[in-house]
Amino acid sequence: MSKNIIRSTSIDHLIPPKPAHPLISIVIPVYNEEDGLQALFDRLYPALDAMVIALNVRYEVVFINDGSRDQSAQLLGKQFEQRPDTTRVVLFNGNFGQHMAIMAGFSYSNGDYLITLDADLQNPPEEIIRIAELLIEGYDYVGTIRVARKDSFFRRYASRAMNQLRDRITRITMTDQGCMMRGYDRRVVNLMKKSKEINTFIPALGFTYASKRVEIEIKHEERFAGESKYSLYQLIRLNFDLVTGFSVMPLQAFSLIGILLAIASAFLFVLLLVRRFIIGAEVEGVFTLFALNFFLLGVLLFGVGLLGEYVGRIYEQVRKRPRYIVMGVLEEEAMNKGDTLDDES
Repeated sequence: MSKNIIRSTSIDHLIPPKPAHPLISIVIPVYNEEDGLQALFDRLYPALDAMVIALNVRYEVVFINDGSRDQSAQLLGKQFEQRPDTTRVVLFNGNFGQHMAIMAGFSYSNGDYLITLDADLQNPPEEIIRIAELLIEGYDYVGTIRVARKDSFFRRYASRAMNQLRDRITRITMTDQGCMMRGYDRRVVNLMKKSKEINTFIPALGFTYASKRVEIEIKHEERFAGESKYSLYQLIRLNFDLVTGFSVMPLQAFSLIGILLAIASAFLFVLLLVRRFIIGAEVEGVFTLFALNFFLLGVLLFGVGLLGEYVGRIYEQVRKRPRYIVMGVLEEEAMNKGDTLDDES
């Protein structure tokens, strides 16, 4: 049987004539998810086929293999062979991170509306239709809020703390910044692609460029298999990307701290000078002075590190190295974009 006619026969008569491109693109980054990919396929495609019936739209699924070291690439290849008319697989030659994988998925997708989804099944594929409905309705950004989260207490607490911090230092008012299941209009995606930032946080970037936003609550499930790919260090780095990529307030706050410490030091100097003339020479308070010095040294080192974060991001940006490297693309039409260095290169 020709690959060009492999599709679900139960809904063939309900699918409209194939347009130049699908209306909905589902973008899914994959990194070492071999244990859960088949379960994802088993739930994703039926949910999307049901969306075809309900909304009378076409869809495509764009998987991005982010340098997986397990059998994820092979499983994605087999799925492409089974559903070549609705599936595209982008293969990276290394690990470039979740957000760069999504940016590549944006570049290799054709839909007017794009929905991002993690491969770990923590966000149910059955929720996609709700996001698609809102995008078709006219919203250009559909955010999501996870309810009854199945994450650990530490992850929930850390996420809540970072949401509060982000609200205070940026103008981005997302309720749940950590949920990657979101919907974007093509106009917003094109603006994100033009930004060409080496370090970026896609939900915040999309929120920035959107003009008509909405948030909905979605279900949250435990990971089907494996462990989270984000270690504590990676989560910290990701939040640094968010904070430093969308605000200079940390630098301004540090400058304010410096001013306040300078004023306090001046008052302390005057106080010690007055005590020296009134009471005389003292040897008390030596350990307090040491503690104060250590505190000021800690503030100084923190400031240097914060400044280094901004300078490091500038350094990475001016080098103009490709954000990701595509080794090959599995797609139905003969237009393989292998060796593409970047979406705008």
